[in-house]
Amino acid sequence: MGDIPLWILWLGVMVIMLVIEGATANLVTIWFAISALITLVMSLLGVPLLWQVVVFVVLSFVLVMLTRPLVKKLLKNRQPTNADRHIGQRGIVIMTIDPITGKGQVKVDGVIWSAKSHDGTLIEEGYNVEVLDITGVKLVVKTVSANIQLG
Repeated sequence: MGDIPLWILWLGVMVIMLVIEGATANLVTIWFAISALITLVMSLLGVPLLWQVVVFVVLSFVLVMLTRPLVKKLLKNRQPTNADRHIGQRGIVIMTIDPITGKGQVKVDGVIWSAKSHDGTLIEEGYNVEVLDITGVKLVVKTVSANIQLG
């Protein structure tokens, strides 16, 4: 591969996979990073490029297939956060939820949260809402009753 040693290519693949894993934390690209590390060692030992590629592809596939069901189970059974307790609760819109600007706030259980509507509709200040989900730091809500007086 020109003047660049092959081990640098595998090191680059490993670093990229680790960065992606760090950004997503889905435990998928970690297996490609491990495969790249093993292939990097093979490169340093002088194994031909064809065998390096074959080992990288096969090992990546096997690691993903063997571990993905376990990882899915672990991620599914993760402990809920303290914020998850708000799902299913009702609150009141204290700042109009506007899907165009991405702004809006609700008060649930005495705590003010940024919020967005589940269907992308505008929800006016004063409406009662139900918390359906949490996406990032925003509550996903739906309207449950007509306008009420804030006081």
